[in-house]
Amino acid sequence: MTPPSGSPGPDSTTDFDSAQRLMTRFTAQLTTQLDRLGQGDRSGSRQGRRDRPPTLVAVAHGSRDPEALRTVTALLDRVRALRPGLPVRLGHIELNQPLLADTLAALRGEAVLVPLLLSRGYHTEQDIPDAVAAAPHLAARIAAPLGPDPLLAEALHARLAEAGRRAGAPYGAGVGAPYGTGAAGAAAPHRAGVVLAAAGSRDPDAAVDVARTAALLSARLGGVPVLPGYASGSGPTVPEAVRALAALGHDRIAVASYFTAPGRFATQCANATQAAHTTPGVAAAPLGAHPAVARLVVRRYEQAIASAPLSPPAATVGV
Repeated sequence: MTPPSGSPGPDSTTDFDSAQRLMTRFTAQLTTQLDRLGQGDRSGSRQGRRDRPPTLVAVAHGSRDPEALRTVTALLDRVRALRPGLPVRLGHIELNQPLLADTLAALRGEAVLVPLLLSRGYHTEQDIPDAVAAAPHLAARIAAPLGPDPLLAEALHARLAEAGRRAGAPYGAGVGAPYGTGAAGAAAPHRAGVVLAAAGSRDPDAAVDVARTAALLSARLGGVPVLPGYASGSGPTVPEAVRALAALGHDRIAVASYFTAPGRFATQCANATQAAHTTPGVAAAPLGAHPAVARLVVRRYEQAIASAPLSPPAATVGV
């Protein structure tokens, strides 16, 4: 019997089933290939993120002195020169733009915060961790502050030498004279003294760190006594430290400015040298963009990365 016109015959039904199976198989193969392509893209994206180093976020205190921002900018230029290709950003705790919170908000991925601070204290233990906690989109780690470290003693020594050269006699012409090195200062160590002028803090850890830096600087100067003096906190103040050295018979007293950049405290401490001592004293410039400080910023960044993998919870890395 001939099937009615328009009705599928046995052969046409078989052809339809075969075409349907072929289409199903083709769709499955296409889906598999697309899945593999997507996985490859995602894997490549993850690999790309791994290949990019975490952003170094330098955390400065901030100052109303316009020279402070210029100095920190010059320091970070040296850091970039030491590590080409490393993304470097700046964030301030207060007083200057960009603020740390804004810097972190604009970042994505991984970051290592390097405090441009010279000791432990409230900023390293409260302000900076709070800023990281407010940026949960980042995998962040907080490095140790810059101080204490022998590289800072090296930079302080260099700043004292520069100040001595500017002052001329009786401060000597040698690199360290009369602060413990060079023929010009060979007879003066018992008369020379240095005050390490620091910001000061109520945190006892800060005083411990500054005392360690004073010991490092004393050793770098060949045994010249170095007394800490503070612009704030529990003291002693810079004038008190100057008078203490003078009372011990030291008549060549210099102030080493233990500040990252110029600012109110640095100026205040420099002026205190003249106010506290009848003999004209030397007041060195802040650490600024000294090459040793730039090397230390990179060292703190690398130490933070080497200590443990980055993870979303903020962690402070000691040294």
